[in-house]
Amino acid sequence: MSAEMEVVSESLQDGVSVDMVNGIDDESIDGLRELSKDLSSRPIRKAKRQLGRLSPGKEVGPEGAAALAKKALPLAKNSRKSRDGRGRGLPKKGGAGGKGVWGKPGEEVQEDGHCQDSHDPNYDSESEEEYLIEEIDPEVTLEELEKVLEPAILEYYESNNSTEFISSLTDLNIGEKKPRIVEYMISKAIDHKPAQCEMTSVLLSDLYGRVLQHEHIIEGFNDILDKLSDLVLDAPHAPEVVGKFLARAVADDCLPPRYIQSHKGKVDCKTSQEALLKADTLLTQKHGIVRLDNIWGTGGGLRPVKYLVKQMVMLLKEYLSSGDIDEATRCLTELDVPHFHHELVYEAVNMVLEKSTDRAAEMMARLLKSLAEAIIITPDQLNQGFRRIFENVSDICLDVPNAYTLLDKFATICHRDGIIGIDILNDVPQSS
Repeated sequence: MSAEMEVVSESLQDGVSVDMVNGIDDESIDGLRELSKDLSSRPIRKAKRQLGRLSPGKEVGPEGAAALAKKALPLAKNSRKSRDGRGRGLPKKGGAGGKGVWGKPGEEVQEDGHCQDSHDPNYDSESEEEYLIEEIDPEVTLEELEKVLEPAILEYYESNNSTEFISSLTDLNIGEKKPRIVEYMISKAIDHKPAQCEMTSVLLSDLYGRVLQHEHIIEGFNDILDKLSDLVLDAPHAPEVVGKFLARAVADDCLPPRYIQSHKGKVDCKTSQEALLKADTLLTQKHGIVRLDNIWGTGGGLRPVKYLVKQMVMLLKEYLSSGDIDEATRCLTELDVPHFHHELVYEAVNMVLEKSTDRAAEMMARLLKSLAEAIIITPDQLNQGFRRIFENVSDICLDVPNAYTLLDKFATICHRDGIIGIDILNDVPQSS
């Protein structure tokens, strides 16, 4: 009886109810023992919640964890689907990409039977007709045009060769930007001297009929008049210069005469009105057209030597009279002949010998010192001017008997002021 009670108690521990034990025989008890052994041998596991973390401190339920696990599954090596899980699963390039692919699926329906790609398997060189490839010359942009114009204009100022400038433009497809050439040329000339302004007027005349037409020049002057209020900020003399360009263009038949009259009363800008008034005044003066040929003067080295010598002697005499170094400096720089400044030194020393006064010697020394310190006259030009006097002092003695003494005295003053070096002072000739 005790054995049966033990079986019953074990059965109750293994989860077998009392009703199942009542009325059982020995065979049933043996079967229950076997069943209890099977149940006791099973591992007991506790149910766990499926947790997933999208970010620290945030949990998702079982469905979210399963979705994350599903997304993390690796894809096949050559799969066309997106590997980051954000694509729509469509093939790349609509099915037209990849090696050995000749377009999107369905494009073969629209094929007309002609193939011009020699790499296409359907290409037949005998059946295909020849096709023509046309060369397209695109129109230059404003930035590209300015990159060509700036060095071309500066080179023209150096060489004075308009043919080379025109050839640099004929290679370009300028198109509707031709008025920009006129505007750019005049804008550059405003910042330069009258010699470059004269060259610009000549260049504008050479461009007319070859690169530019009437309408291009008219539109170019319209643009420069519109920008004149901005140009006058950097160049206060811009209205006068533009007025001279307008008058010279009319004299050269590049601009119709009615242009001045038609615009004179229709512009609102004060600076533009000033430029048009200047042009009208130059054109209406007596023999105005003839005078306009030399409106900018003769530039620099193009002037005759006798004219340059005369101008230097005049400015030296005016300086001895007024003592104004700034005015003498301005007159010298306006001549624009830096290679000929040795002539000023020669005439200055010669004038000191002719005047034969201490005042003239001191004033000329101050002028030469000022010009040397401003590097308007270089040391080479100073030395060359003094050496020319040394070579001709024997002839000067015919008019100035004490020329040797005066020359030695003036050279000593110049050496004292740092105008000439000791080598020049030692080369001063002495009377025999």
